[in-house]
Parts: sequence; structure tokens; C-alpha cells
Amino acid sequence: MMEHSLVEQVSVQEKVVAFTFDDGPHPVYTHQVLEILRRAGGHATFFMIGKEMEAYPDIAAEVHREGHEIANHTYTHPNLTELTLEEAEKELQQAERLIQEVTGSAARSFRPPYFGVNEDILALAAEHGYHSIAAVNGGAQDWDNPGVEHILKHTRSVVKPGSVLIFHDGYGDRSQTVEAVRVLVEELTAQGYRLVTVSELLKLAK
Repeated sequence: MMEHSLVEQVSVQEKVVAFTFDDGPHPVYTHQVLEILRRAGGHATFFMIGKEMEAYPDIAAEVHREGHEIANHTYTHPNLTELTLEEAEKELQQAERLIQEVTGSAARSFRPPYFGVNEDILALAAEHGYHSIAAVNGGAQDWDNPGVEHILKHTRSVVKPGSVLIFHDGYGDRSQTVEAVRVLVEELTAQGYRLVTVSELLKLAK
């Protein structure tokens, strides 16, 4: 069987980095993230949950309208390795349908909830034409609200050209994440980084 893998770092010749946001859209924090990106002139990838897209279709549409990428994070956010392949397929398909309704085109990337994958799930994602995406800064654990400084420390220590970074704009209080992202975006753009979508990053692979 062909081996598939999660992508967290891409070999590039430019100073580019891909900010990604999981579990949205959210009526408060997604807007705050969009404003940060707008000011920086950068773009990001939003791994959206299908049920949240159904709840906030206007926000999903705004994300797309502003030039950001919407990618598949399943319909209900289960650990796909605990489902049958048929159930996992349905999770991807339901989210994909919603993404296509918003964007008019197929999603190109997928992030498994909890980074829960095995070879079957990776192969299933590949069958859908998805790149399966992880991140270099999982140690930041922004989903647990560990404090702004913790998020910053564990992202600064691993980021380099071609990195994929994970943050969360959905579920719960994401004010720590928003503040950390604000600082990181300012720092990285000041260092000459461009903020690109995951698809743009993959196209720059050398």
C-alpha cells in the first residue's frame, strides 16, 4: 500500500509561513483573526467543521471572500480512527459539500481532528484529493488556553520558512489565541515573512 503522511513543514526557498485555524467559523474570534490578517496583508487556511459552517454560513463566506482558504476538518469533529471507514467517508463528504457551497470548488487540504490518523484515513483523504495537514507547533497547545506566553514560546521555537502553524478560532474562549496570533503576525511579517495559504505553501515546495 502506498504510504501517505501528514504535512507540517515544506522545503521552500522563500520566507513564507502558513497560519491555520481549526474548529470555526466562530462569530467572535474568526472576525478578530480576519482583522489581524487583513492588517498584515496576509492569508491563512481555515480548517472548518461542517456543523459550524452550517451554524455560521455568512462567516464562512466572509473568510472565502477575503481570499483565505477553507479546508476540511470533518463534519462533527470525531476521532476518525475510532469510526468505520464508511463513517469517516461520510464525515469528509458532508463537510466537503458545505465547503463547495461556500467556495464553488473542492477543498484541497484536510486536517484530522486530534491529528487522529492511520494509513486507512490518510489513504481515504488522498482519494478525495486532499493533502493531510498537521503543524510544527503542536506543543503550543493553544486549544487548552495555556497562556499567551506559552503559545508564543512554543511557536517561536519551531517556526521557520515553510512551517505550518496551528491555532484555533472555534469552540470556547479563544482570546489567548487571538492575542498570540496578533503578536506572531507582527513579528513574522517584520522579519520578512509572507503569510500564505496551505495550498500556496505546497506550490512553493522546492
